[in-house]
Amino acid sequence: MRWRICSLGAFALSTQYAFAAITIDVTNQESIKQAASQAAAGMVRYYTGHHLGDVPGNLPEPYYWWEAGAMFGALIDYWYFTGDDQYNNITMQAMVHQLGPENVFQPPNQTKTLGNDDQAFWTMAALSAAENKFPNPPSDTQASWLGVAQGVFNLQAARWNTETCGGGLKWQIFAFNNGYNYKNSISNGCFFNIGSRLAVYTGNTTYSEWAEKVWDWSSQILFDSNYNFYDGSDDKINCTELDHIQWTYNAGTFLVGAANMYNFTDGSEIWRERLMGVIGNLNIFLKENVMFEAACEDVGTCNVDQRSFKAYFARWMAATIVRAPFTREYLKPILEASAQAAVATCTGGDDGNQCGLKWPQRTFDGSTGVGEQMAVLEVVQSNLVDYVAAPATAETGISEGDPTAGTHSPVGPDDLHRHPMSNMDRAGAAIMTVMICIMVIGTMLWLVVGD
Repeated sequence: MRWRICSLGAFALSTQYAFAAITIDVTNQESIKQAASQAAAGMVRYYTGHHLGDVPGNLPEPYYWWEAGAMFGALIDYWYFTGDDQYNNITMQAMVHQLGPENVFQPPNQTKTLGNDDQAFWTMAALSAAENKFPNPPSDTQASWLGVAQGVFNLQAARWNTETCGGGLKWQIFAFNNGYNYKNSISNGCFFNIGSRLAVYTGNTTYSEWAEKVWDWSSQILFDSNYNFYDGSDDKINCTELDHIQWTYNAGTFLVGAANMYNFTDGSEIWRERLMGVIGNLNIFLKENVMFEAACEDVGTCNVDQRSFKAYFARWMAATIVRAPFTREYLKPILEASAQAAVATCTGGDDGNQCGLKWPQRTFDGSTGVGEQMAVLEVVQSNLVDYVAAPATAETGISEGDPTAGTHSPVGPDDLHRHPMSNMDRAGAAIMTVMICIMVIGTMLWLVVGD
């Protein structure tokens, strides 16, 4: 493997990958770690935000901002599960850079497409940082991972909308964004995820009460008594009709939220029943116990976002085992079978170990990218769940909280007009300047010739 110092001078990342095809023995800790290392390297090669002139925390096109947050969440998990800290510097740089004003993952240059779910994925990465004792942000940021999560929770709680559908979070944050009138499972499920985890971490019943509220509302609107988690509904029709498509990550985020509530309530029977209900319906996403994205994989229509969903499904299965140990007998076999099938797809790309999408086929299917790599990384490293220390709480953690975070003048749409120029902005301005100059010169020549 050849190494070079990147242009920022702070991080050394591999530029060539000469691994053999990934293999795994799910009963062997070192084998799992090695497979995770290879999958992580294959994922990070897509990231360019640490390069001079690029934006820390951003993935190149066609990836959206939220998936970068999910990717760094995966790298925080990677460090937690394996102890390998080689990606900690780029993770810290990215997370801090994307905090934005008020330290709530709401950077003004993302406002035009910012959804509650987008913000939540970065926030869940911060929560993982607090739970896993990831190093604290630099002191000059005046931020803490726990405080960031509390700030976003406060912001999203204030957005709970009772004007339609009896409650719920809208998909988009600002009214000028497409999807503002949609109330969907992933936005509300992630809010439930964050609230339930904050309840466990802090012991504060405010978070658990909100988690109960989100679950109760969602059970009336977004999922049925058989625990089919549907995509969402339009609040223009008061959520009277649903988009019945189902995604792994919707089921996953409610699964882990329920596990945290089971933990917080000291194993209450109602949360045990709910957990078993969710687990009992996960088979719609399984083929011979191997995960697959039922809505798009078989028909070949998974888009860039959807190709990453199994990453979070696996991530949250592992977290469920930790918070509700009785679920291990149901979920660990899924993680093991899925990891074995997933690495069997990692024989593609220019290095011969890029991973595919269709795990049940157990062969490379030609689909590569951040989502494919992240999904394999998460399902592989989740098999290390038995080898790591329990997640931290306020009593054992190193991240200081701020229950009032996010309640002070949050960033609004007016900030669209006063955010610092990005490289793309500068490029656009340069092009416009050239065009104007050409127009002016052309006009002058026309006047001269005309005379």
